[in-house]
Amino acid sequence: MTIPRRSLVLGAAAAPLLAGGRARAQGQPIRLGVLGDFSGPYRHLSGPTNVACVRQAVQDSGLIERGIPVEVVQADHQQKADTGTGIVREWFDRGGVDVVLEVNNSSIALAVNGIVREKDKIHLNTGAATTELTAHNCSPNTVHWTYDTYMLARSSGVATVKAGGNSFFFVTADFAFGYQMERDLTRFIEAGGGRVAGKVRYPFPATSDFSSFLVQAASSRAKVVAFLNAGADFINCVKQANEFGLTKRGQKLLGIIGFVNDVHTLGLETAQGLLLTECFYWDMNERTRAFTRRVLPKTPDNYPNQCQAGAYSAALHYLKMVGQVGAARAKASGREMVDLMKAAPTDDDVFGAGRIRADGRKIHDVHLFEVKAPAESKGPWDYYKLVQTTPAEEAFRPLAEGGCPLANT
Repeated sequence: MTIPRRSLVLGAAAAPLLAGGRARAQGQPIRLGVLGDFSGPYRHLSGPTNVACVRQAVQDSGLIERGIPVEVVQADHQQKADTGTGIVREWFDRGGVDVVLEVNNSSIALAVNGIVREKDKIHLNTGAATTELTAHNCSPNTVHWTYDTYMLARSSGVATVKAGGNSFFFVTADFAFGYQMERDLTRFIEAGGGRVAGKVRYPFPATSDFSSFLVQAASSRAKVVAFLNAGADFINCVKQANEFGLTKRGQKLLGIIGFVNDVHTLGLETAQGLLLTECFYWDMNERTRAFTRRVLPKTPDNYPNQCQAGAYSAALHYLKMVGQVGAARAKASGREMVDLMKAAPTDDDVFGAGRIRADGRKIHDVHLFEVKAPAESKGPWDYYKLVQTTPAEEAFRPLAEGGCPLANT
């Protein structure tokens, strides 16, 4: 999928999304800003498909038919905190943006968390994984939607230890997400009676040759080699691990933050047997399949993953609240809108039923999958078999453990 350069510039905006004839404008439009990776290692996990999912939420919300205009803008943070925060301030100060979605970088997400509180806007974080967003740094203007390191670690670590993978070696991206993932995963491994045999951190995003790190992983004799990274880095790690024969030696590969798009890139011959966690899979049930049928014509070469589906889910719930109070009131206070979102149960085709807790953590069921062998796949993108589902109330860090001041209000 080729993205015109003009769509990546700061504040690049589509025209208001109109359906069923021209909408009757009611003041300033609601503007949703998708801040993601459009040119870097996570482009296929974020980028254009994420925008398409947000646009689908606008369409499904029915606001356009009611005369409430909605615009979707997008920008590339380039994995740089100063770039990302500069975009967000520009959006808020001069671009009329009300909500920032995606932000698939924990350092940038934490910075945006502070900006939305200052400006009384909204951050629907659907891409970053740090649990700090619902801990001491929680904000009444932020909802952490899709996943976080606690959820990923619990789903991946607990089941793997139970299956006999009691020793781990970590290959970790050297930035905020990687550090927190190490802490959370270690917690669940050790609680289950396992141990971390070793770990190595590599420079991010400047590394493509993982051979020296994989040699260390092989030498550790750990039963499980866990990749605490994502996107192109994760893909390269799995490819090179197969080239170095780690799986032939009996070591299991675990993608802590792998996606169906990664499996598509790798191919089943290389990816078979991988364990990974997602809270959305396009072929889970009829509702997920229905959503995929609607959005796929807009992203024909890339099926949506959990983050992209999460952007749909978050945008749709927000737009439902806009429908209740109108655009003018929605634009007046981000904090009030988040309060309304917390008060209403969530339900959509990608995650089903859920809710938003007082600390801003959105909860829903979480699934551990194993990648199928080629002979098990029955068609395009038929890649996963379900290993285990963790119920929503068990999947995420308990409210009392986070230390969020909002939990006591």
